[in-house]
Amino acid sequence: MKKLLLIVLTAAFATSCQQKNEKIEAVTVKDSVADAKFQMYEMSEMAALMEQMYAYNTQLKERIITNQDLGSYPVAFDKLHTAVLTEASDRDPFFNDQAIKFIEAQKAIYADPVQAKDNFNKMVNQCLECHSKKCGGPIPRIKKLIIQ
Repeated sequence: MKKLLLIVLTAAFATSCQQKNEKIEAVTVKDSVADAKFQMYEMSEMAALMEQMYAYNTQLKERIITNQDLGSYPVAFDKLHTAVLTEASDRDPFFNDQAIKFIEAQKAIYADPVQAKDNFNKMVNQCLECHSKKCGGPIPRIKKLIIQ
């Protein structure tokens, strides 16, 4: 009799837990789907350009470390002067000055391959100088570019 009672109680407990979990999940999913308004993030032209610059400079860092040919300055970086920013008001004299300094620093890497490591780190520091005043989010990521 005790065994039968134990089996019935265990079965009742197991079923009640499953039902509650199903109800909770159903309510949570239903509520979150009903309240969610999905909006796809679209990068600005400048954000996309900076992603390309980061990817390119990650590869350039490896070429410098392994003493490979550096290639030539990527002229697409010149779009820094004209690319549409996420916030148009960010294109101010500070930004324009920093863009000029960045491009000069990037070109210096190719102008003097013997000093490529030092010039690369100067270019990275130029990125950090600008991002410390505007759009600081990518700073930790940019710091990873520095060649030790």
